[in-house]
Amino acid sequence: MVSAGPLGPGTSPATGHGQGVVLHPAEPLTALAHGIGSQHDLPISPFYAFAGAFAALFVSFLALGLLWSTSRFRGEHSGLALPGALQRVADAPATRTTLRGLGLAAALFVLLHLLLGPDDPARNPAPGAVYVLLWVGLVPASLLLGPVWRLLNPLRALHRLLSRALRRPGTGHHPLPARLGLWPAAAGLFAFTWLELVAPDPASTTTLLIALATYTTAHMLLAARYGENWFTDGDAFEAYSALLARLSPLGRRGDGRLALRNPFHGLDATPERPGLVATVCVLLGSTAYDGFSDNPSWINTLQTSPLGRTPSATLGLLGSIALVAALYCLCAAATRLVSGPHPGPLAAFAHSLVPIALGYLIAHYFSLLVVEGPRTVSMALGTDNAPEPAPPLGSGGLAALQVIAVVTGHVLGVVAAHDRSVRLFPPAKAVAGQLPLLTLMITYTIGGLSLLLN
Repeated sequence: MVSAGPLGPGTSPATGHGQGVVLHPAEPLTALAHGIGSQHDLPISPFYAFAGAFAALFVSFLALGLLWSTSRFRGEHSGLALPGALQRVADAPATRTTLRGLGLAAALFVLLHLLLGPDDPARNPAPGAVYVLLWVGLVPASLLLGPVWRLLNPLRALHRLLSRALRRPGTGHHPLPARLGLWPAAAGLFAFTWLELVAPDPASTTTLLIALATYTTAHMLLAARYGENWFTDGDAFEAYSALLARLSPLGRRGDGRLALRNPFHGLDATPERPGLVATVCVLLGSTAYDGFSDNPSWINTLQTSPLGRTPSATLGLLGSIALVAALYCLCAAATRLVSGPHPGPLAAFAHSLVPIALGYLIAHYFSLLVVEGPRTVSMALGTDNAPEPAPPLGSGGLAALQVIAVVTGHVLGVVAAHDRSVRLFPPAKAVAGQLPLLTLMITYTIGGLSLLLN
């Protein structure tokens, strides 16, 4: 199988992901949580990659400082409204019921294969459905169509069915505490990435059944208390899809109309809520750990640790996320020192990390999606003898795509941060106030490209 580590393409089918599974070259697949194997000696010069990245960041920063003196992004107040007929079709009860039905049918399909299918991801499509079609497929789906998981979420549909069957209102009896914000979603994302990167046997049907049963039970109980609104912020996959959808050209204006928009306007409308920083840092930190987990020295550390592989890997994942979060918090503190007090909270610039996370996700998952996605669909359709899917790009093309994705994500983050800076800071301090942010972007870039190229 051809795969991608978080920041590096993999070509070896002989290594397992997250050290949880080891493959033999003849086996087509035994782990699907993310790219299986990674190859760090890529056909691209580290010097040119770093030089190009620094040049792109500095040129962007200087150009923005000279040419962009006032805020241009208008959040939910912008966008070209789509025709009313299209809006009515999109919002029609029949459309939404159909989508909820599709989500429930897909969930039932996965459940039946986990219960009745073989405990072998090479012959069971359920692990691929979870780790590839859901986790990875939500990236392009959300970028193209908006927060699609809100419409497909089988837990939301199941809650509605149970509420109607029990004749209880779907809104629940207790309001959601405002202080919760996105913290439940951040915890859910951490749990999923732990399952993906740390769990001893992530593609096992038993492991997946336990994880899905735990997740479903917890959310059903919380939705029974807080109502259907719980899923908007509490469900990790809805929050994940909604964050990525901020960069979609398709969105809703403040008046509720569907509209085509500049993705930067959608990004600018990201609510600055509790837990936003944590949610983005989990995405960035887990991806960084995923790249480092293939390092031979780290593999040796896990194998020789007196704590054991799983506790040590858990600490490594937590440490990676904590490092990303600490760097962001230091940047926010330095920004206040340079620019003086400003009305923005800690999360004022967290939206600028979303394009960076997207760049890492593309670099991480592109190869996995286009290779293992069709394989999973073939298994689901019963065509087990389908030909082995070919890599979409050669090693050089894939390496170039990954470098471009990482660098472009950082450049877009610089643009988003600059627009927010000129809105929050006094004109005399708008450029200087961004220096800590630029330093943060450079630090993340060095880390990302180092994982890709070393």
